[in-house]
Order: sequence, then structure tokens, then C-alpha cells
Amino acid sequence: QVQLVESGGGLVQAGGSLRLSCAASGRTINLYAMGWFRQAPGKERTFVAAISWSGGVTYYADSLKGRFTISRDNAKNTASLRMDSLKPEDTAVYYCAARRNPVATMIPHDYDFWGQGTQVTVSS
Repeated sequence: QVQLVESGGGLVQAGGSLRLSCAASGRTINLYAMGWFRQAPGKERTFVAAISWSGGVTYYADSLKGRFTISRDNAKNTASLRMDSLKPEDTAVYYCAARRNPVATMIPHDYDFWGQGTQVTVSS
């Protein structure tokens, strides 16, 4: 089992930046793909970004390319999401997820472990 804990969320003004972190425990995630998803109030959970086990392959939601950057540090058993030029529409709960497979995907169903989420609120 893998436990994931997100941190770094909060309230930020439009145009600002935040860095979300995901700390994994229970076992190493070196061979796991990692993903970030988000869920706005009243909406479905949607894909944000994903990264392969080595960090060599990354995927982003089309609307977020250029503003969000996913990374990982296998030595520290962590993953991160850097969010720049934030907009009010980025307001959501952000979830970290781990997949028991080295290949990253954009599909929530493919991920086996989930964190509790961290709230990001962007004010206009």
C-alpha cells in the first residue's frame, strides 16, 4: 500500500504561483507513474498532469500546458506540481495519484492510490 499526502495548497491571487507537493509513504514509488488531478465544485475530477517513473515522459492537460510543471524526486519519494499564472478557473481540490505501472496516463481509473487532496483557491 502507498499513502499519499498532498501539501502546498492555499489562497492565491490571479497571476500568482503555487507549488504542490505529494509525499508518498508505505513503499517506494520509484517504479510508479504519478499524476495530478483536480476537481472543482460540482464538476468531475479531471486530469492535470502526469509523469512516468523516471520523469522522462510527462503529459499535461492541453489548457494547462506552459503554466503547470510536474516533477518528481524518487530519492525523496515525492512528486510536485508547480503552478504559475494561476487563474480563478484553476480553483479546485488537487489530488496526487500513483499508478502501479511505470507508464503515465491521463485516465483517473488507471491510478491505484490517491491522496486526500489539497484545496487551491485563486481569487480574481
